[in-house]
Amino acid sequence: MKWTGKSALITGASRGLGRALAERLAREGARVVLVARAQADLERAAEAIRAAGGEAHALVADVSRKEDVYPLAGSAAALVGPIDLLVHNASALGPTPLRLLLDTECEDLLAVLETNVVGPFRLSRALGGSMALRKTGTIVHISSDASVSAYAGWGAYSVSKAALDHLSRLWAAELDERGVRVLSIDPGEMDTRMHREAMPEADAATLARPEQVAARIVALLEDESIASGSRLEAMSGRAA
Repeated sequence: MKWTGKSALITGASRGLGRALAERLAREGARVVLVARAQADLERAAEAIRAAGGEAHALVADVSRKEDVYPLAGSAAALVGPIDLLVHNASALGPTPLRLLLDTECEDLLAVLETNVVGPFRLSRALGGSMALRKTGTIVHISSDASVSAYAGWGAYSVSKAALDHLSRLWAAELDERGVRVLSIDPGEMDTRMHREAMPEADAATLARPEQVAARIVALLEDESIASGSRLEAMSGRAA
C-alpha cells in the first residue's frame, strides 16, 4: 500500500503511539487527521507534522461521547476526503494505581468500556459505510496482551481489550466481502505515559519507543498478504 494521497484518521493522537503513527503516515504522504481530547497537545502534534512538510489536521473530540463521534466523522471527511485508514488508538486505563475487580466501581468499568469499545464501534459505524461503498479501506484496533492474558489489577482495561479484539473479528467477518480489511494489533510494551501510570516501577530502557512500534505497524499495514480479521503482534509480526 502506498500512502501518498491516502487519508488516515488516528484517535488518541496527541502523544505516544497515536502521535508516532500520525507522524509516520504523514511522512510517507498520507493526509492525517489527529484526534484527541487535549487541544494544546493535539495542536502541537499536528503542527510538528506540518513543520516537517506533511498534511495534518487536529480535531478535538472524546470518542467515548456519542455526541462527539458523528460530527468528528463528518469533519474529518470534509478535511481530507473519504477515510482510507481508521486507527482506533485512543484508550482508557481506568483508575490508577490499578485495582482489583472487587475494588473497581461499576462506573469506572463503564467509562473504560465507553472509550475502548463503544467509541471504536461508533466511529467504525460512522466511517465504515463509506469504505464498504467504495470497496476499500482499513480499520485497525490497537489491542494489548492484556486482552488474552489475565493480570491481577488490570480488570477493566483487560476486559475492554478482549471485547475490542472480538469486535475487530466481527467487523472483519461482516466487511471482508465489501473490500474492507480489519486488523487488531498488539503494540507490546512501550515507553508511554499510560505505561508509566500503570507500571511506574518499570525500567523505561526495556520498553520499545512509540516511533519503533509505529514503523512496524505501518509495515504490517503495507503487507497485503495479511488477512482481514488477523490479530498481530507489532514487533514480531506474528499472528497472535
